[in-house]
Amino acid sequence: MYYKFSGFTQKLTGSSPTTAYSPQGLKQGLPAEPPTMIFATPTKVLTGTGAMVEHYGENRVPELQKLFQKPDDIPVHLKRGYPDRLLYRTTMALTVGGVVYCLVALYIAAQPNRK
Repeated sequence: MYYKFSGFTQKLTGSSPTTAYSPQGLKQGLPAEPPTMIFATPTKVLTGTGAMVEHYGENRVPELQKLFQKPDDIPVHLKRGYPDRLLYRTTMALTVGGVVYCLVALYIAAQPNRK
């Protein structure tokens, strides 16, 4: 005997073989469509004429490698100059401010209630 799930009674009920093998409206004999590839984007774009066109600009990796691998005594996170110093100092200031804020909040939370 074949069974299928009944949406009305929420139980298994007897059924014919064709309805048991194709549950909830799935039809037999339809070809399965392959899923579309999500990450199948090309690195080069074709134009209307069929010519290949580079995108994303020029490759700056070699010049950045030379900059970051230069044997000076500057840390890597500060090698690009003023913008890196500004980001580093802002991050440090926010970190210290956050620690101070947490300590103040803990101090206030540790005080007993005054009535």
